[in-house]
Amino acid sequence: MRCLKSFGERITSQDPDRRTAEIHMRVMLINRFNALSTAETERVA
Repeated sequence: MRCLKSFGERITSQDPDRRTAEIHMRVMLINRFNALSTAETERVA
């Protein structure tokens, strides 16, 4: 929940369908940022 609030405290859309889309976009961005910052490990020996 804290991560969702980092993109803004409020959901700006009033229409329920648009609210859902806005939340989906926020979650997609959070997942994308997490994927970019995750290090890939590789076993060497």
